[in-house]
Amino acid sequence: MNARVEPMPVLRRMRSDDVERVMVVEVGAYPFPWTDGIFRDCIRVGYDCWVLELEGTVVGHAVLSMAAGEAHLLNLTVDAGRQGLGLGRFLLRQIVERARALDVEVLFLEARPSNRAALHLYRSEGFAHVGTRPKYYPGEQEREDAWVFSLRL
Repeated sequence: MNARVEPMPVLRRMRSDDVERVMVVEVGAYPFPWTDGIFRDCIRVGYDCWVLELEGTVVGHAVLSMAAGEAHLLNLTVDAGRQGLGLGRFLLRQIVERARALDVEVLFLEARPSNRAALHLYRSEGFAHVGTRPKYYPGEQEREDAWVFSLRL
């Protein structure tokens, strides 16, 4: 009998020197990615910024802002070549636990209606669709709505 041990992902705080690798993941995953300046600003102002590493390589990241008992998941991204392996679910669960530990009462996020994988993930983790932000995201031809989701913690 052969036992195979899968490498465990590691979540750690994002540092300024991670931004270059974070950008590789971001640009590879989205047609309209965040800029490196946005990530640097999030770190600078003290948002909860995280990277997900697998065998020493950054394979995902998340940015969470918190205030007055609420949190907003601003970005959750997994390397395009590693999507579908459970890393996004792992990362999301870690962020939810982080928010719970900080006494957050409700966690919000937005997703494109066209991003079926993200919609499935959020719904399967208990998030509820609570609203729409019209023309929130940039698009190739026209802007795309954002669906707003919440999770009571």
